[in-house]
Amino acid sequence: MPDIPSAPVILGDEPGSFPRSVLAERHPAIIRQVRDAFPYGPDQHRALDALLANCTEGEIEPLPADAHDRDRWVAWGMDEHAGRSWFDVPWLWSESYFYRRLLQAVGYFTPGPWQGIDPFRPFKRAELDAPGTDEELAALDDLAGRPADEQEEALLHGSLWGNRADLGFRLSAEGATAAAAAPGLVADDSDALRSLLGASGTGTLCLVADNAGRELVPDLLLVAHLLARGRIARAVLHVKPHPYYVSDATTADVVDALRRLTGARGAAAAYGHRLWAAMADGRLAVRAHPFSCAPLPYQAMPRDLREEFAAATVTVVKGDLNYRRLVGDRRWPPTTPFAAVTAHFPGPVAALRTLKSDVITGLDAGTEARLSAAEGQRWRTSGTHALIQVRG
Repeated sequence: MPDIPSAPVILGDEPGSFPRSVLAERHPAIIRQVRDAFPYGPDQHRALDALLANCTEGEIEPLPADAHDRDRWVAWGMDEHAGRSWFDVPWLWSESYFYRRLLQAVGYFTPGPWQGIDPFRPFKRAELDAPGTDEELAALDDLAGRPADEQEEALLHGSLWGNRADLGFRLSAEGATAAAAAPGLVADDSDALRSLLGASGTGTLCLVADNAGRELVPDLLLVAHLLARGRIARAVLHVKPHPYYVSDATTADVVDALRRLTGARGAAAAYGHRLWAAMADGRLAVRAHPFSCAPLPYQAMPRDLREEFAAATVTVVKGDLNYRRLVGDRRWPPTTPFAAVTAHFPGPVAALRTLKSDVITGLDAGTEARLSAAEGQRWRTSGTHALIQVRG
């Protein structure tokens, strides 16, 4: 990173740390839930059981020789990390590779009856179809009568806080209990984001999505509002090319979210039909670049993706994982300038994120001191705080 000293890469080897709890507790819980969610056959059961044992007690194993993306993973560091404990390699890499191995275990990429079947779909659908989603969509009717600026602020914060719906987060001990602390923004550059969007209606917004379901819906609502108000001319929604991190959005999840909106009543349906029309005429496009599932920071993005982000008016990066990839999954001092750790990004960039991992940058010293005094270090991972950070 330019002009600032480097910081240690986060591993999962520290007893009692949040990364270790993810590797040792959350990943086994995810395997068990996936195993029970489908009527898999003996082959899938054996593979899942083997992965359960391997990811907690074994060493990282390379992908099979015939894996379609083996060369890609070799370039991403697979040979370097093979033979090492899951806890002793960069946490970002270990987490990402776990999900790739999980897809291997259930036959997602293998010709046969389970090819292309999203192992996380039941969890995503249950959330999208929950009564709470109906309540959130009904609130759009009240919002419709407010001034446009108030609507935009409400939808921006809906997109920001919708990240709490992250299903993977709920599987951990941190996410399973209701937090007592009041939610609050630890950094708020929303004025700078509004300034970047402008009012000419000629720019392109790239939105790097995070989770499906009740997070993706407010992301889409925000995009619809910006298009309708002429704040942008076009939006590109970047999603994952295959299932990832339990609840990360894929193209199929975008379709599910749009159908959920168009099948609703009132203002929600109107939003849905506007988005559907925007997809048809190209004002809203979906991208699923392979690098979206890479175990690497955005600093290592390939040239074609760099050129696309460079051409955007602003790229909005959603969620905790994308934040880790944006600033680098390192133990930065919280007061490390956000602009410095994102200087590598090829264009203006904004981060919308609820805090659910240790990585944090861009705080002023007073904010950090108040948070630590009130909550220890829990504020970093509890999901009760959020940020909007912008580098123009």
